[in-house]
Amino acid sequence: MKIGDFEINDSSPVFIIAELSANHNGSLATAAETIRAAKRAGADAIKFQTYTADTITIDCDKEDFIIKDTIWGGRKLYDLYKEAYTPWEWHQELFEVAKEEGLVCFSSPFDKTAVDFLEDLNVPAYKIASFEITDIPLIEYVASKGKPVIISTGIAEQSDIELALEACRNVGNNDIALLKCTSSYPAPINEANMAMVKDLAERYGVVSGLSDHTMGATVPIVATCFGAKIIEKHFILDRSIGGPDASFSMNEAEFTAMVKAVREAELAIGKVDYTLTEKQKKGKDFSRSLYVVKDIRAGEVITEENVRSIRPGFGLHPKHSKEILGKTTKSDIQAGERMSFENFYKDNA
Repeated sequence: MKIGDFEINDSSPVFIIAELSANHNGSLATAAETIRAAKRAGADAIKFQTYTADTITIDCDKEDFIIKDTIWGGRKLYDLYKEAYTPWEWHQELFEVAKEEGLVCFSSPFDKTAVDFLEDLNVPAYKIASFEITDIPLIEYVASKGKPVIISTGIAEQSDIELALEACRNVGNNDIALLKCTSSYPAPINEANMAMVKDLAERYGVVSGLSDHTMGATVPIVATCFGAKIIEKHFILDRSIGGPDASFSMNEAEFTAMVKAVREAELAIGKVDYTLTEKQKKGKDFSRSLYVVKDIRAGEVITEENVRSIRPGFGLHPKHSKEILGKTTKSDIQAGERMSFENFYKDNA
C-alpha cells in the first residue's frame, strides 16, 4: 500500500494519522493551526471528515434520531453533525496547508457527493469510518476510485468486515487496510483487544492498524508491538477550546509523546537475529570462563578447589570444566591465570 510518498508494508514504519474531525471548533484558522501542530507533533498525515448534516442524516425530532448512551447523549444527530462538520469550502485551503507542512492529507467521505468532491482534490486515499462499514454501496463507490481504502472496524462483526472487503475486491481494489477500533468515546483500555491487530492482518491478508479512542499512548504502543502499520488518533490544539470530540483527543504535547513512544517501540521490536553486534561481543568479556583461583604446582591435579568458572571471560569456556578436572598440570600456574589446554596433560596415563 502506498499513500502519498509513504510505502506501508511489513517493514515500513508505522503511518501515524492525526484526525482533525470536529477539533477546529468552527474556526478555519484553528483548523489550519491544528494541521501545523500535527506536523510538529510528528504525524505523517492529517485526516478530515467530509460531510454535512444533510448528507449524513436528516433533521428529524423522532426518537430514533436522538443520541443515547454516549458523551453526546440527548442531542439530536442533525444538530451534532451541523456543529461538528468541516465546511467543504475550507478543504482546498486546508489541503494546501497540509501540503506546505509535508503532511499527507485525505478524508473520510460519508456519501457519494463527498467522494466526488474529494476526487476533485486528488486525495491519495480514503477512510471509511466505523459506523459506515455497513454502507456497502458507499464502500464500493470509494473503492472504485482505485485508491487505498482504510476501514475502521469499531462496530463490525466478522460478517460486516467480510462484506466490506468483498465490496472493495468486487471492484478490483485490493489496496485495503483494516483498523481495530473501539467505538466508545473515550474507549476503556480493557476493551482495546490489540490481539485483533495481528489477527486482522493474518486472517484477511490486509494491512492492519489502530483507530484509537483510548486516552494515552499505551494502546498505540501495544498495537505497534502486534504489527500495526497505521495508527490514527484524534488531535486537538487544546482540549479547553471544547467541541464534540475534545474529551477524547490528544493535544500537541500528548501526541508528540505518543509518536516518540511508538517510534521507540518500533526500534525495540527489531528483528529475529541471533548474531551479536560488536558492542554485544565486547560484553562477552564479562562472561564466565575457567581461571586458576589457587596456585597450582607442576604435577598437581586440577580440582574444583584450584580451577573455577568465574568472571571475566578470557579463559577456557566453562563447558570444558568436567573435561579438565582430574588432569595433571604441566607446569606451575599462578592464581589469576587463564586456564588453557596447554596447562595440563590431556592423558594422565
